[in-house]
Amino acid sequence: MAKVAGIFMCLLIVIMDVGAGILGFEAEIAQNKVKHLRLWIFECREPSHQAFMLGLGAAVLLGLAHAVANLLGGCNCICSQQEFDKASPNRQMTVVCFILTWVVLAGGLSTLVIGTMSNNRSDGSCGFSHHHFLSIGGILCFLHGLFSVAYYVSATASID
Repeated sequence: MAKVAGIFMCLLIVIMDVGAGILGFEAEIAQNKVKHLRLWIFECREPSHQAFMLGLGAAVLLGLAHAVANLLGGCNCICSQQEFDKASPNRQMTVVCFILTWVVLAGGLSTLVIGTMSNNRSDGSCGFSHHHFLSIGGILCFLHGLFSVAYYVSATASID
């Protein structure tokens, strides 16, 4: 029964991260459909409400996937380098995956928020190009799914 629940949790995490990644790509597509004038690294364009909503959905799904993975993975705290060196390889893998999920979350969430907020204005804007932030955030969502599943599996395996 525990194995079935573990497989279900891994699938849930992957589905949420893949959904967030797809929403990030769809937001990029919707953003590219609006009128824009680009000159080197400067860009003038109209905001896209659809891109805003899709980017917001991607950010929310990424946050939920991260919360589920970390809450269900439990806490495998290692507070010093000596503890890390003495820990089993499985526990070391858990700590490394835990750190990587947080790093990828920070990168993915920040790029999704930057891309989403560039579509939040009610009128057109000119400035530095915010090109591809939503698709980069989508790619990082897929990477987050990979590290989250690795974290969950190694955390549940090291609970012996």
